[in-house]
Amino acid sequence: MESEWITSSVPFTLESVQVLASNKSLETIPSRYIRPELVQEVDHDKVFVNEIPVIDLSKLIEGEDRFSQEEMEKFHFACQEWGFFQLVNHGVAEDVMEKMIEDVSSFFDLPFEVKKEYSLDSEGYGQALVFSEEQKLDWGDMLFLRTQPVASRNYQVWAAQQCIPTFRETVSKYSSEMEKIKTILLGMMTKNLGVDEGNFMNMFRDGSKQSMRINYYPPCPEASKVLGISPHSDATGLTILLQLNQVDGLQIRRNEAWLPVKLHPGALLINIGDIIEILSNGRYKSIEHRVIVSNEKERMSVATFHGTHESVEVGPLTEIITNGETAKYKSVKNYDEFEKIFLSRKLDGKSVLELFRLKN
Repeated sequence: MESEWITSSVPFTLESVQVLASNKSLETIPSRYIRPELVQEVDHDKVFVNEIPVIDLSKLIEGEDRFSQEEMEKFHFACQEWGFFQLVNHGVAEDVMEKMIEDVSSFFDLPFEVKKEYSLDSEGYGQALVFSEEQKLDWGDMLFLRTQPVASRNYQVWAAQQCIPTFRETVSKYSSEMEKIKTILLGMMTKNLGVDEGNFMNMFRDGSKQSMRINYYPPCPEASKVLGISPHSDATGLTILLQLNQVDGLQIRRNEAWLPVKLHPGALLINIGDIIEILSNGRYKSIEHRVIVSNEKERMSVATFHGTHESVEVGPLTEIITNGETAKYKSVKNYDEFEKIFLSRKLDGKSVLELFRLKN
């Protein structure tokens, strides 16, 4: 079929969800997308009781005044108790964000035959983490790019200049802005965790890994039966999410309930990944999340994943363990090894992290 491509790791074809959803006569979706066992009732009431934290970055970096200290306490609480928060007044120029929204939207507006040219085994356009013809599928397409270090970029899967002339420049600028925010937030974490900033930040120094997953979730005629992304935590240090339109769908798991995230205008969404949970020995916990879709509107987002430098051993920080805590996680040789394990499995809650949890 013209709307199919070969996805990563398997020798069979999958249909583009965007193409499938564009069929105006579609009333019943293929059974592979139906996920009744995962589409649980969302607890809307708890949203008002447990308001998702909002952190003001401008206050966080002001200095030693009272407002800065209060924001630091809120930040620590968000990382420790939620693993997720919204970041406002983050300093990313509005034109950078608007251009990112424009060029990403332009990519998904391209004909399928053009987008298909940017498909590769582990990068590019398609669907990720599909390993068998029996596996249930998510209702969404994506463009996955390795963005940092610059030498790791494979421009073969970036939109060509003739398709979207500014795409590469736009993604590069946005990537640099995300690096700045990552550096600030990680630096603040060292203060709250009481660990040496130099040693900790050296793990995320120049040359550390950054990648982007650009997501497109088409409307679905049976939206209540599908998931845009299956429940999972991120196999990364920190994830920064830019929502490209005003269509909600992200949900986080807290106290055994799924809470819908209502986006603050202009905010970036930040979540703690498995790597930070391991490094902090569980003081900061990664957040399990999923995406539901609309039956009327498309949803688009850009998730920027920040890992450590490829040569860094990932395990509970020595400073935390030597202060009397028992290590809760095994160490892994390096970030590449951890990522490799994540990419070899389908999305399934925090199952990858559980492989490293010690049974004390």
